[in-house]
Amino acid sequence: MGQELRSRAGGDPVTGGWKAVALALAAALLIGLGAAGGVWLSSERYAPQLKDQGDKLTACTAARDNVLALVSEQGAKLGELANQAEQRQAKAAQAVADAQQHAGQHYAAAQRLQQERAEGDQCAAAEAVIDKELGL
Repeated sequence: MGQELRSRAGGDPVTGGWKAVALALAAALLIGLGAAGGVWLSSERYAPQLKDQGDKLTACTAARDNVLALVSEQGAKLGELANQAEQRQAKAAQAVADAQQHAGQHYAAAQRLQQERAEGDQCAAAEAVIDKELGL
């Protein structure tokens, strides 16, 4: 009866256990080989694309650093230009004030010339007044 049970159950219980382990190892080996093959195939396919993207990243990083340096330099130059503009504006305001002062003096001299009356020919009188004002 024991022999009959073994033949129906698939043979020796110890041999059946080894079959299961062998099948599990074979499946694991096939899965491992498939995964390794997939990794190898994908690395062959995507390695050039990854290298290209890495090169582009390096170029973009270098360009970004260059732009940052240029922007910093430009900001410094812009600050210098703003300072120079303020200095020019202060000088221009001083020049306008000086010009207004001189213009007032010249206007007063012109008013004196107009108020002086001279006898005789108008041209000769004007010439005499102008010469007197100029000290000639």
